[in-house]
Amino acid sequence: MHMTAEGMTSISVSYETRRQLNTMRTMNGYKSVDAMLASLIREHKTSKMKGELDEVRNHMKEVADVDVEHLIDRLNLSPFKV
Repeated sequence: MHMTAEGMTSISVSYETRRQLNTMRTMNGYKSVDAMLASLIREHKTSKMKGELDEVRNHMKEVADVDVEHLIDRLNLSPFKV
């Protein structure tokens, strides 16, 4: 998608941006540009949260895979009081 061309004024850029947003709205079946933008933001946040959730699950799996007996043995070797 080509947004601007050299020499475009702010008014023509604004018009072109509105035109492209309205085209996207129409193609995706939204009732308004606001509804489309809200949906895009919601999808982005959901996707980001899913990625973070997957990362937390991976960390939890790593913690669950720790051999507790081995960890206790290692802590008992520590010169510091545990």
